[in-house]
Amino acid sequence: MAVVGRPVARHLDDGTTLEVTRTASDGTPNTNSLLYGAAWRAAKALGYRRLITYTQAGESGASLRGAGWRVLAHRPPRPGWDRPSRPRTDHGTAQIARTLWQAP
Repeated sequence: MAVVGRPVARHLDDGTTLEVTRTASDGTPNTNSLLYGAAWRAAKALGYRRLITYTQAGESGASLRGAGWRVLAHRPPRPGWDRPSRPRTDHGTAQIARTLWQAP
């Protein structure tokens, strides 16, 4: 199963880009690579020109490389969403470096 939607980052939400936010499998070998490839084919068929996703530091990205995706950027850890004027609860994703990937 792959979940694809509008990009989480506002500056990437240009109407021609989609983002893979989740993938899940039953552990069958190569399933995630197949899901990433199928997501890109579906996005192209719907008229989208770009499909992106992120991996966290410590994740190899082997499934993405297997599907032909390429690294666009390495993002440093962000301090979190909490601000004095708008308190937010940390959900465990702050302070983690990420890698931005794009479909071929």
